[in-house]
Amino acid sequence: MNGKIFIVGTGPGSYEQMTLEAINAIKESNIIIGYTVYTDLLKPYFPDKEFASTPMTKEIERCRLCFDYALKGKIVSLVCSGDAGVYGMASPMFQLLHEEKQYKDIELKIIAGVTAASSGAAVLGAPLNHDFCVISLSNLMTPWNVIEKRISCAIKGDFAIALYNPSSHKRKDYLKKACQIMLDSGADKNRSCGFVENIGRKETKVQACTLGELLEKEVNMFTTVFIGNSQSEIFITENNVPVLLTKRGYTI
Repeated sequence: MNGKIFIVGTGPGSYEQMTLEAINAIKESNIIIGYTVYTDLLKPYFPDKEFASTPMTKEIERCRLCFDYALKGKIVSLVCSGDAGVYGMASPMFQLLHEEKQYKDIELKIIAGVTAASSGAAVLGAPLNHDFCVISLSNLMTPWNVIEKRISCAIKGDFAIALYNPSSHKRKDYLKKACQIMLDSGADKNRSCGFVENIGRKETKVQACTLGELLEKEVNMFTTVFIGNSQSEIFITENNVPVLLTKRGYTI
C-alpha cells in the first residue's frame, strides 16, 4: 500500500510560527525530508523523527526521495520554509505526479505556511496593506530580462513590492540593479522601503529606509525587502521601532 506525502510550509523557522496543521502533519509522518538548513531548524522540535535532506540545487532529487519513501508505504513530510506554494516545492512535486506514471497513485497534500512576505511585513509594520506583488530576484529559473520587466511594471502599476532572494554570493549587486530599474521606471528616490533579515529567528534585524538609500544597501539571501507604493510612509514609534506603513485608504 502506498503512503502519502505532505508538502509542508513551515513558516519563518520557529515552532511558534508554524501552523497547527503543519505541526500535526509532521507528527503524523514517518520521515521528514527537506533542504538541509530547514531540516536542521526542525530537528530540535521533533527529536523522535527520522530526517533526510539534500543540499541546494538538488531539489528534484529531494522530490524523488519523497516519492520513493511513499512508494514503500511511508507517510512523508517534505518541508519548505514559508509556504510550499510560494517559490517552494509544491510545483515540482505536482509536476512529477502528473508526468511520471510510477507516482500516479501517491496522495499529495499541501499544508499552507506563512510566507516571508507576510511574516516580514508583520515585523516591519504594514508595508503590504494595499495591492502588492512578490518578485524574486533570483535568475536561476527566470531570465533577468523577465525580472526587469516585472519590476518595471510593478512600479508603473504603483504596487507595493516584496522582493525575495535579493542577494547571494553570485548576485551581490542584484538588489542595486532592481532599485535602479525602479528609479528608471518612475519611482521617486524618497519612496519608503524597508527590509527584514532572519525573519522569526534570534538574529532578526529590521530597517526602514528610502529607495535611494536602499540602492546602496547590502543584504544577504535570508533577507526580504519591501518597497512601498507611492503613498507609503515611514515613521518611528515611541519605542524607536521603524514602521513602514502602506495605507489601505480608510479615513481616520
